[in-house]
Amino acid sequence: MGMLHDDVVLIKEAEKEGETTVITINCPDKTGLGCDLCRIILFFRLSIVRGDVSTDGIWCYIVFWVVGKQRTRWSLLKKRLIEACPSCFSASGISYYRSDLQPPKPPSFFLLKFSCDDRQGLLHDVTEVLCELELTINKVKVSTTPDGKVVDLFIITDTRELLHTKKRRDDTIEHVSAILGDPLHTIDLELVGPEIAACSQASSFLPSSITEDIFDLESPESIQRGTVTTDSVSIAMDNSLSAAHTLVQIVCQDHKGLLYDIMRTLKDYNIQISYGRFSTKPRGKCEIDLFIVQADGKKIVDPSKQKSLSSRLRMELLRPLRVTIVSRGPDTELLVTNPVELSGKGRPLVFYDITLALKMLGPCIFSAEVGRHVIGDREWEVYRVLLDEGDSLSVPRNKIEKGVWKMLMGWE
Repeated sequence: MGMLHDDVVLIKEAEKEGETTVITINCPDKTGLGCDLCRIILFFRLSIVRGDVSTDGIWCYIVFWVVGKQRTRWSLLKKRLIEACPSCFSASGISYYRSDLQPPKPPSFFLLKFSCDDRQGLLHDVTEVLCELELTINKVKVSTTPDGKVVDLFIITDTRELLHTKKRRDDTIEHVSAILGDPLHTIDLELVGPEIAACSQASSFLPSSITEDIFDLESPESIQRGTVTTDSVSIAMDNSLSAAHTLVQIVCQDHKGLLYDIMRTLKDYNIQISYGRFSTKPRGKCEIDLFIVQADGKKIVDPSKQKSLSSRLRMELLRPLRVTIVSRGPDTELLVTNPVELSGKGRPLVFYDITLALKMLGPCIFSAEVGRHVIGDREWEVYRVLLDEGDSLSVPRNKIEKGVWKMLMGWE
């Protein structure tokens, strides 16, 4: 007998404010499952304060203790978590994954375009609506006109895969129109072809002056000034405590999406977690113990492989995103970048956090672009926001940079 569908994910909501909600996942295992689950939890704006993972390589048992906003749609979260778990069926004692039999089809891309009167915070308000509708922003082109109008283009995909239906399309247009606040606005939403979809994937390289400034990954001086230091992350690997596993012990400062950053790094390295424990401590510290093996089921004994994994984990914990302010001719440009998983999935809610921080700080957005670029051997999502210098940029550059960084890291 297999498990009931609803038993794969169980959610015990907090009974009162200040308590944690407990999410339990019991399903077949696969490499990268922890990353996929943590990405979904991050998308729902929840913070994992404690976690336990246990697997025998075939079946896994995961428990997350989470806190977050009051209006979390728990039933929808449960549905998304179940969808991320491999479905297992038994036939004569042999288990197999439905996901292996039916590879996921490529997503359909849609172009949302609208024009209306510009106002402070408009871009964030639209971004928030799209996130609430579970529409993923793949590319953005925002521009303003001399007469105070804004023309926005969003390349989006639908998590629910229903945007081709009239009901879902009309519902999306209705929600976006309501937030525009301009009775004379124009808006359209249409399916676009593969040539537009290709534009949302890896594109041309950024100018060298920008890539050198942002992606100087090996230099300790490149760590975001005034935020964290190399001493704030401790990573130790030990092969003596387990006959079959390498133990990775991490102590670091907590930030938004911390467990996701660890899990996506392990997923990219094709590392499997057999047992893991995560907990937050006083003063914003986190402790993580992971018993891991390589894809072949063996320990990591090669010193070069240990060093490579340790270095990547350290960098991803110190700088999961890069934030900088640069001069673009006479103008000021905010640049935010984050690595893309090898699976092609990006970090959730980055554009949401950027636009929210700018809305709170006050500078107006003249134009914005979101795209993907190949830097070295990795693909990156790059967010470029040109700030309006009409008021001579009354907000200091360092305040903008620090404010956006803190919002992205959950330290606001």
